Amino acid sequence: MPHIVIDARHIRHFGIGTYIRNLVRALARLDNANRYTLVVRPPDSGELAGLGPNFNTAIYDRPDTELIHNIAFPRFVRTLRANLCHIPLNSVAWWMPQPYVLTIHDMSSLLFATHHDFRQTIREEKYRRGAHRAARVITVSNSTCRDIEHVLHLPAERIRTIYSAPDPAFTGNSFECEHDRQILDRYNIHYPFILYAGTIRPRKNIPRLIEAFAVLRSEFEHHSTYGNLHLVIIGDEISKNLSVRRAVAQARMEPVVRFLGFVPLDTLRVFYGAASVFAFPSLYEGFGLAPLEAMACGTPVVASDIAALVEAVGDAAELVSPDNVFDIARGLREVLLDEGRRLRMAEAGREQARRFHWDKTAKEVLDVYREITD
Repeated sequence: MPHIVIDARHIRHFGIGTYIRNLVRALARLDNANRYTLVVRPPDSGELAGLGPNFNTAIYDRPDTELIHNIAFPRFVRTLRANLCHIPLNSVAWWMPQPYVLTIHDMSSLLFATHHDFRQTIREEKYRRGAHRAARVITVSNSTCRDIEHVLHLPAERIRTIYSAPDPAFTGNSFECEHDRQILDRYNIHYPFILYAGTIRPRKNIPRLIEAFAVLRSEFEHHSTYGNLHLVIIGDEISKNLSVRRAVAQARMEPVVRFLGFVPLDTLRVFYGAASVFAFPSLYEGFGLAPLEAMACGTPVVASDIAALVEAVGDAAELVSPDNVFDIARGLREVLLDEGRRLRMAEAGREQARRFHWDKTAKEVLDVYREITD
């Protein structure tokens, strides 16, 4: 019985956490042949309880940001005597024991580096080394696969594209019950709104979304439905990205743009379902999980026409140029003002989201495990 270690320390993170949580649960449903040890931090020891007799947890309290991590974590993993380790993001300790599988979700840390100093050079070298020493690299889209080949010069035969999927908490849900209304009441939201949910980074293009929203506000000033349209932004680290708040101030949109920070999964589901439209004008993505989550809730999506997002949303979203404020505004306007189209997009979006399922993801990940351990 092969023994597989999965580094699950990032289970609470926004996108990586969705990947870890749902992949592990799907593996538990499908696989009773392998033995698994999930490496978790002390506060998260109960997050993945009850998976089955072949699943155990190992507590490791150090973050992967410390220099000592490059020595301490490999030493810890060796004590587990695993046949294989799966690291679900490219944060590989320098002396990580082989073999291991690595999941790369996107290449933003190399393609969108904000500083080019000695520390960044070391981080980039660690990133490349982690990928080149991996027995296999799993990536979440063909677009990111191409980036890995071109930027890291990794051989194509060592890369596997395995799609992620929306969290099942969003599947089949829409805004409809009294509980959902109570959640919106708690946030004092009683108006139509455009929603963005995700991390707050320069590549997410939120300042242009704010500018496009300001264009719509001026057009809809006396509109019977959207005269009080708001923009709701759910995401972390807003304080580190001052350009976002600066864009709100410059557009004079302070009264009608809401920043909510991080929200729990059930609350996020309610916001997806209640939004008039979900906006995702990102400049770069590894895949497109947030738009798929919105689609699973029946919410029309306006997204960038970049390759990774097109791969995720297919023909079910309104695609716009992320470099053009007025094209972003056009896409939002056309979706908001055409009720028939909104209904068609809601159904098409649900169908598109159903194309991705965690059991399929887990089956393909298991195939990768077998390639290495058999």
